[in-house]
Amino acid sequence: MRIAVFGAGGVGGYFGGRLAQAGQEVVFIARGAHLEAIRRDGLRVQSLDGDFAVRPARVTDDPAEAAPADVVLLGVKAWQVKEAGRALGPLLRGGGFVVPLQNGVEAADELVAEVGPEPVVGGLCKIFSYLAGPGRIRHAGVAPRIEFGERDGRPSDRVDRLRAAFEQAAGVSVGTPSDITAALWEKFLFIAPFSGMGAVTRMPAGPVRSVPETRELLESAVREVFDLGRARGVGLRKDAVGRTMAYVDGLPADGTASMQRDILEGRPSELEYQTGAVVRLGRDAGVAVPVNLFIYRCLLPGERRARGQV
Repeated sequence: MRIAVFGAGGVGGYFGGRLAQAGQEVVFIARGAHLEAIRRDGLRVQSLDGDFAVRPARVTDDPAEAAPADVVLLGVKAWQVKEAGRALGPLLRGGGFVVPLQNGVEAADELVAEVGPEPVVGGLCKIFSYLAGPGRIRHAGVAPRIEFGERDGRPSDRVDRLRAAFEQAAGVSVGTPSDITAALWEKFLFIAPFSGMGAVTRMPAGPVRSVPETRELLESAVREVFDLGRARGVGLRKDAVGRTMAYVDGLPADGTASMQRDILEGRPSELEYQTGAVVRLGRDAGVAVPVNLFIYRCLLPGERRARGQV
């Protein structure tokens, strides 16, 4: 498959790199110093599953140069999805499709508003990874996994072809759930509360889960997201909260989420698409989310300062 990776940071760089390593035709869309480093030295990935490099790597800052694509893996930050969606036209012109890999549950809807429903496939990934420097990706925790599927639950050849491509890639497990919306919310149960609690406590996974008071807060925040999803008609399994807490218990003790790292380092973050989305969607659905509301209000001043709004 011809695969364009739009946003070659910790997520796009890792999964795109693994596909290139497996022999797929991959072109990365990057910018700035990251773009120049990949052009010069290739894309280098430090991974718990073995370091590797894509060298030479095809990379550009112009989506039109990467066109046409069979599939676009969208790895930009959640607040950049709308802008990226407006640039996807040349890539999708030949009948390709896009898989958003952002945290949160709204990226696919935002893409539909920009490119229409047909090219959009639901997607998510699980990995602790980040941009360690220009041209360098660091996979620091969690067994990398990617899941995707048609938003209406129907089987499709394009999903099967992408799954086959990932099945050939080392260091990645792949799934194609029949209900991608439920799968997205299962991740949302974890990532929004975990990111928020990590940011507000300024602690990694180990201390947050081992101190009884913060563990109770975290579980309450997870249950609020579960109740919200069920109120919105999402097919979450009854044991989702328990499985989410078990997943937290399996994380590296020093594990942190990307939103947490961005907030603690004074950068703009995905707060509005994670904890903020829980608050907003809860208000729309008439579901109380007091723990998530408290976390959101505590983090909001720093977010606004990072964006130059205060």
